[in-house]
Amino acid sequence: MVHPFGNVPRQTPKQFLYSGNSQHICNPYQSALDNHVVPQHHYTMKSHSPDAGSEDHETHKQYTLDSSAGSGCSRHDSPSSQSFHTGSSSPLSHEDSHSGSTNGNGSPVSASCVTEDPTDLKQKLKDLEAVMLGTDSEIVDSLEISVANQLSLEPEKWGHMMSMPKGTLKELLIACARAVEQNNSFAIDLMIPELRKMVSVSGEPLERLGAYMVEGLVARLASSGNSIYKALKCKEPKSSDLLSYMHFLYEACPYFKFGYMSANGAIAEAVKGEDRIHIIDFHIAQGAQWISLLQALAARPGGPPFVRITGIDDSVSAYARGGGLELVGRRLSHIAGIYKVPFQFDAVAISGNEVEEGHLGILPGEAVAVNFTLELHHIPDETVSTANHRDRILRLVKGLSPKVLTLVEQESNTNTAPFAQRFAETLDYYTAIFESIDLALPRDDRERINMEQHCLAREIVNLVACEGEERVERHEVFGKWKARLMMAGFRPSPLSALVNATIKTLLQSYSPDYKLAEMDGVLYLGWKNRPLIVSSAWH
Repeated sequence: MVHPFGNVPRQTPKQFLYSGNSQHICNPYQSALDNHVVPQHHYTMKSHSPDAGSEDHETHKQYTLDSSAGSGCSRHDSPSSQSFHTGSSSPLSHEDSHSGSTNGNGSPVSASCVTEDPTDLKQKLKDLEAVMLGTDSEIVDSLEISVANQLSLEPEKWGHMMSMPKGTLKELLIACARAVEQNNSFAIDLMIPELRKMVSVSGEPLERLGAYMVEGLVARLASSGNSIYKALKCKEPKSSDLLSYMHFLYEACPYFKFGYMSANGAIAEAVKGEDRIHIIDFHIAQGAQWISLLQALAARPGGPPFVRITGIDDSVSAYARGGGLELVGRRLSHIAGIYKVPFQFDAVAISGNEVEEGHLGILPGEAVAVNFTLELHHIPDETVSTANHRDRILRLVKGLSPKVLTLVEQESNTNTAPFAQRFAETLDYYTAIFESIDLALPRDDRERINMEQHCLAREIVNLVACEGEERVERHEVFGKWKARLMMAGFRPSPLSALVNATIKTLLQSYSPDYKLAEMDGVLYLGWKNRPLIVSSAWH
């Protein structure tokens, strides 16, 4: 399938070394103004040497959790993400290394083989080789050449061998992700502190995104699952504040409006002429999507139909709303009353993967429409559980014989991709998102910082830090969704030209860098040459 935005170039990640930057990162869940210094932790490790008699010789390793004191950044206790310094005592006692010491036969032991006659040393090596390997001298000659080459290296060449490759922030982020995937703690210890200097929640788009990507890497190294969120969150915002941040994101970018308008257009087309409509929304959130549809149905010739909405949602959205689904029901009932639309709201306060047919209360004579707006990727599939709720829910919905199923999803491949590839895909996808947000408010604006921290950072950290059931952000590209839907028995229902025209009108009030593409009745919304959101309808 030819992509509607053409062939989007993908850079092959390279191993690069870091370069300095004076900026710093704050914890994505910490206010940039709340500065505090994280105490350093010191650990002492003891090692016992058989050459040291009964005396214990300690090797001290100092693990520093704060790579930039006073930077206002929180750190996480991760063995592989800490910078460290070592100072260890020799396993040989001072007397053993003294030039006047003797061996077991009473002969003096020299301090260093460097002081011996090179000719004599070479002869001793050849004598040893003759005993072990015979007369062939190739191994000893090869050893001599190798040692000579190493000793002849200039100091700057040694420094280059021990340093990291230099590159852009993007290149270093990808290199660090590879190091994490390979469990290369030496490279990680070098790169994480340097990355913290290069990112900032008030910087350029990639610097802001990089702040949350780095925290995701640190969280991945530190732990997994729900404990990550406990480590990263400083304090949840008040529900009213969180609702305000979400509203700003809704207004700043057209992504949600695109999804709502395209899905509503498909539903309105599918239920045209029906007297009783039952909309099942698998993630109703605030219920904002349905206000414009109620308004449109109210204007239907011959009067509005009876509308029943079953709203499915879990406790996460309940916190943002400041209450349960009854708040959504009251709000939508009020709107329906204003437009004089006969209305009923049914609440199903569970997560989407828990839904069974009995929860939905299907009645004869209803025209059923099922809506998945940025939600189906949260339902786990066969890679998470043998229950495969993602495909199970699609089969369940197909059994309801809906007039239409609407699907709006991010166009991103993060579900089954290996970690480094998933990291690079997340970096590429959210770079476009952060670039588009950059047009809405200045970079140092507190509202923009809060919105990115509380609405986007958790998604990013979840993608980078979590695995298994704890990783709920599992996006798939449209081709994979199409395969799942068709396997469940659905067939495409192309979006109408009217829907396409409505979206084009919407985008006129936004930057021309937002691109709309249509292919086979499926709409793609992108930023420049990167597709971000795809909307489709099925029956």
